[in-house]
Amino acid sequence: MKRFKLRTFYLSIVMFIVLLYLELIFRMFNNIDIFNISLLYVIVFNIFMTILICIIGKLFNRKVNKIMFLSGLFLLGFLYSVQLCVFKMFGFYFDWTLIGASGQIASFAGDGLNLIIANIIGLILNFMPFILFLIYNRIIVIEKDDVKANIVKIVLCVLTGLSFYGVLNIKRDEVNSPYKLYTSVNNVDLNVRTFGVVNAFFIDTYRNVFGFEEIIDIPNKPKDDVNNNDGNDNVDVKNYEYNNLDIDFDKLISSESNKTIKAMHEYFKSESGTKENMYTGYFKGKNLILFMAESFNEIAVREDLTPTLYKLTNNGFIFDNFYVPYYLSTIGGEFQSLTGLYPNYSTLTKWKSGENSFPYGLATVFKEKGYNTYAYHAHDGYFQNRYKYLKALGFDNFKACNMGLNINCNMWPESDIEMIKATTNDYINSDKPFMTYYMTVSGHLDYTKEGNSIVSKNWDLVKNLDYSDKAKSYLATQIELDRAMESLLKELENKGILEDTVIVLLADHYPYGLSLEEINELSSYKRDELFEINHNALIIYNSSMKNISITKVGMPIDVLPTIYNLFDIKYDSRLFAGSDLLSNNEGMVILDNLSWITDKGKYNSLNGKYSGDIDSDYINNINNIIQNKIIFSRNMITYDGYRYIKEK
Repeated sequence: MKRFKLRTFYLSIVMFIVLLYLELIFRMFNNIDIFNISLLYVIVFNIFMTILICIIGKLFNRKVNKIMFLSGLFLLGFLYSVQLCVFKMFGFYFDWTLIGASGQIASFAGDGLNLIIANIIGLILNFMPFILFLIYNRIIVIEKDDVKANIVKIVLCVLTGLSFYGVLNIKRDEVNSPYKLYTSVNNVDLNVRTFGVVNAFFIDTYRNVFGFEEIIDIPNKPKDDVNNNDGNDNVDVKNYEYNNLDIDFDKLISSESNKTIKAMHEYFKSESGTKENMYTGYFKGKNLILFMAESFNEIAVREDLTPTLYKLTNNGFIFDNFYVPYYLSTIGGEFQSLTGLYPNYSTLTKWKSGENSFPYGLATVFKEKGYNTYAYHAHDGYFQNRYKYLKALGFDNFKACNMGLNINCNMWPESDIEMIKATTNDYINSDKPFMTYYMTVSGHLDYTKEGNSIVSKNWDLVKNLDYSDKAKSYLATQIELDRAMESLLKELENKGILEDTVIVLLADHYPYGLSLEEINELSSYKRDELFEINHNALIIYNSSMKNISITKVGMPIDVLPTIYNLFDIKYDSRLFAGSDLLSNNEGMVILDNLSWITDKGKYNSLNGKYSGDIDSDYINNINNIIQNKIIFSRNMITYDGYRYIKEK
């Protein structure tokens, strides 16, 4: 059999084509624009990688070289396949910090086969270079190069690397420029889209091995800049006091040796925070029941089908521009709602350990106000270590499956109705005001009649609706939540404490078990896959209040400081990334890929396009604010930052 010697020149061409082929296939299957400036970065880096592979792949004898080349093609196919599958299932790309969220990811293992089948063409194409080389490997010879050839390749590799660095400096000062992504901004989604899968993987690996410190950039601004009345028009702008505690940051700065903690103190000192307002203490002394509702969305709110949710959504505080951005499924949704901080994959693991200090944690501050605190979850309490981090937040009483919750835990998903009926007696007879937290389960995917107990239970109520089966199945799960809320309101009314109780309900994430097309079946308007897919309702309801409409934009990280203000809980608004939705500061919604919405407009980080009354200076300012909030959110968990905060 005639053999073909794969000389360095031919090997270089083959590898460059393979790398470019894989990237183009990936972009096609992930709906990433192919022909834009990012392709230039991909091409230059692929040249660098090609030369590097030719150096490493031709250092040994024929057999070893062939094994290394074959292994490299397999690993490339595997890397691209992992990124494809992770994105298709979760809406974000894999990075090493996700190892800490392996429990969350493992919970979707049952959907793996369906995912593979749905993306089988893309997966086969990813492994096609490996398959072709495996077929023809007998006739391919990869000789060892001599020293002179290796020196030439090393020189070319260095020159190409310098060229890549030079290309990075194009428009280096722009918002989320490639230079900033490479040097100072940590966002895997943007890295994948800008530099390609392989380069993004190397960036992520390097940062996890050698560390990566993001620096808070303290802007020069007037102290009252944050309270510019760009936000809630309903707020009376009298001379209210700031919602801040008496913290001596000068003393903390002077006595702190840890430069990261010191930088955070300097940042907090530079911030003004938000002011009290006409709604401060609006619910003072009342009971609070907070629901984190699995996959809840306003598309399921119908007067005929979910009347209780309809009533709650259209009464009380009505938030017209509330969004629930997707952050690592349920655990990410819980994190931002319960801490007022931006979730990050790397910090979620530490948070779940329950070892962080939360002196301003949800239940802790209510206990200091004389409340009894309760938390419930209609699933395994050990899952995601809920029993640990809820305790860290101050909850004294926690029940879940296998932890004292008397419901049928042998069905999937478990019933919200059963959870409500099994728990209301715990707190409605409380000798003190109560603060209760529920994490629901009934709205969980898959949205099919087979394998989903809640869909099967409520199928007859939706089967004749003019929607697809998955859309009807989703509605069936939300009927369970609706009936659970109905049961709760009746119990509170029968006890005579409905008027003394505030209901807060929000989602952990949008129903990603539905496609965009299926979501739009149920939506009253057509949603896009970046911004409006995240639009949702926030319920803050009390039966005795008049309706109050709020137009400013907001997201779950804003809920905690909003609750504190409404209940007259003293807190420091500078220490949270979110802000009171009822204050007059400008509203802000931040997506995982650093796109954002404010009261003035929208910015798409993926293509640099924006809309609304904004310009480049405004965009740069907002991006600076966002980066600082993300950085200090991460550091507060990584370094247990609240432990360093001491009031006078």
